[in-house]
Amino acid sequence: MHAVNPQTPLAAPANSGAPRLLQSDPLAAGLLDLWKIVSRRKWAILALALTLAVVAGAITLAMTPLYRATASLLIESSTAKVLSVEEVYSGVSQSREYFQTQAEILKSRDVALRVVRQLKLYDNAEFDPRQAPEGTLATLQGWVGLRPPAVTWTEPLLEEAAAKVLTENLDVEPVRLSQIIRISYTSESAELSAEVANAVAAAYIASNRDARFKITQEATDYLQDKLEGLRRNVSAAEAALQQYRERNNIVKVGGASDAIAQQGINNLSQQLTAAQVRRSETETAYQQIKAAKGNYSSIPAVARHPQVLEALNRQSQVELKVSQLSQRYGYEHPLMVAANAELEVAKANTQRQMASVASSLERDYESAAATVRALESRLAAERATVAAVNRAAPQMDTLERNVQSTRQLYDTFLQRARETNLSENMQQTIARVIDVAVAPITPFKPKKAQIVAITLVLGLFLGALIALLLDKLDNTLKGTNDAESRLGLPALTALPLLGNADRKSIMNMVTTKSDSLYAEAVRTARASLMLSNVDLPRKIFLVTSAIAGEGKSSMAANLALAHAQTQPTLLVDADMRRPQVARSFGLAPGAQGLSQLVAGSCDMSQAIHRVDDTQLDVLPCGVIPPNPTELLLSQRFSDTLQKLSEKYGVIIIDSPPVELVSDSMVLSALVTNTLFVVRAQSTPYQIARRGITKIQRAGGRILGTVLTGVDFKGAHKYYGEYSGYGHYGSKDTGYYTAGKA
Repeated sequence: MHAVNPQTPLAAPANSGAPRLLQSDPLAAGLLDLWKIVSRRKWAILALALTLAVVAGAITLAMTPLYRATASLLIESSTAKVLSVEEVYSGVSQSREYFQTQAEILKSRDVALRVVRQLKLYDNAEFDPRQAPEGTLATLQGWVGLRPPAVTWTEPLLEEAAAKVLTENLDVEPVRLSQIIRISYTSESAELSAEVANAVAAAYIASNRDARFKITQEATDYLQDKLEGLRRNVSAAEAALQQYRERNNIVKVGGASDAIAQQGINNLSQQLTAAQVRRSETETAYQQIKAAKGNYSSIPAVARHPQVLEALNRQSQVELKVSQLSQRYGYEHPLMVAANAELEVAKANTQRQMASVASSLERDYESAAATVRALESRLAAERATVAAVNRAAPQMDTLERNVQSTRQLYDTFLQRARETNLSENMQQTIARVIDVAVAPITPFKPKKAQIVAITLVLGLFLGALIALLLDKLDNTLKGTNDAESRLGLPALTALPLLGNADRKSIMNMVTTKSDSLYAEAVRTARASLMLSNVDLPRKIFLVTSAIAGEGKSSMAANLALAHAQTQPTLLVDADMRRPQVARSFGLAPGAQGLSQLVAGSCDMSQAIHRVDDTQLDVLPCGVIPPNPTELLLSQRFSDTLQKLSEKYGVIIIDSPPVELVSDSMVLSALVTNTLFVVRAQSTPYQIARRGITKIQRAGGRILGTVLTGVDFKGAHKYYGEYSGYGHYGSKDTGYYTAGKA
């Protein structure tokens, strides 16, 4: 016997002869599996989608049609601002935030209230809260005695309620990359929707115009008040500056007091320098005159004086005349006497002229000295005055700056006031309507065809999701591919669903319906068993399942009949808790069997029964022992099984389910191979995996699985299950409805 490593309970035997599964594209296989899952429930999905579509259609028919009218508004300039003249002419702000702001203003409460008052919407049933039906919440509150007190509807409250309704049904949408805003209103009345849309546009323009005028007027009033105060500040600053100048004797002509003072000092300095030069020039001659003591002829300044030179020239002429006369006449000669007298007069004149010039030079020096002293005194006084002015200059500069800044501020506000007045006179409309809303002909919603179509598509999608969810929640095995992937063992064969045939007819279907799909599937399993361990002359196979009702007994009986067609075969009923073999093959009640043979109370000829017209011998359960597991664990059972294997080439053992008792685990260690039977669409694969694990951990060798109860028509259509013998299905009518083998 062979054992399997318990560390790999789901691994297929290395020499099981199972072919390798062909590798396929995982993505294609996954999409195909999803399609098959959806296709299997396509009628249910379609029914769900149609039902939802019908319900949606009925709901849309019951809904009140709503109409939507749209007006287009062109935003031309931004709101009025107290800015410069250039900004007044600058035009519209192109920023995205600006247009979004205008859109929000269109939806504002102020605009809504203007429209409500203009159209008296609170008298319309759509807007009048007094005509609104009582809501579910109010009804429930009335039932429990919590109804709020009745509202006394005044005109302001009605306007607020109507404005709220208007805002809820108003849609304002800026058109991308443009200055256009679309104003849409939805109403039960086509005419009212157009009227409200146009009224909203007009109310927005009026509101903006009023706001701009109000802002400008407030700015004008503010600037006028500010200008009056600034004017007083300028006057006070100028008066303070003038008083300071007067106190400090500061004369400022054309804003150049420092320049005047400096120019005066420079002039005095120049005059003083010239006077000092003049004094220096006359001082030498003055000193020489003082030292000459009346003899001025040696003084150059006197000698070079024109008057003196003229007098000397006259004296020389007279002396020359005297000299000439002295050569002709004597001293006493009248001509000589006259000439000498004339010479004396000339000399006296020369002396007189010298004295006069010397006196003049003295006066020039004294005048130059006096001038220097006077200029020095004046320059000192002027410098003292400038120093005093300089000491007073900081305070005066402060006062001048105060006057300048106050006047500059006053001029700025005066300019702004003029600009504000100009902008007020040049106010332009911020927006204009380029498309007037007209009453629509067809309703805006509900879009009945679109709703029904979308509901149908969503219903199909929802149905597909539900189908996929149900498939994921379904943990049963659908076909051989599913069984191999989930159980990790090769699927030897798949048995079809059988009809309403009784158990006896199912147990020997290989012989009674030899051309059926069921019989062919059993023969396929027989071929797999015969190909396994071909070198062994004697083979013992165990047929078991995880739970009851999976068709293991039917599989064991038909597999034994299939083997009996080629060689002597023994079918052993080791299910000592719910034996089926004796009754299914028509053995007499109380027939001796396995329990008596192992106990030694009968021999093989008494315990083994031949099935008519076959090479199949049946060893029924016999008398059910009190503890079947101990019987199977006994050495006598092993010896009995050894003796039977020497007589029969193939022994098929029907054992109880693995999950119920441990008999199958005991038997699995004593047989050549084990066939694990799983019912499709019934047994959770987790239970089957647990049963397989138990057998492998007990040392059993599982050759493969047998999938029973497979609906080949549905499996081929929805799961890709295929049998080359499917054409038998058209003949074997009655074997494709639900039933247990």
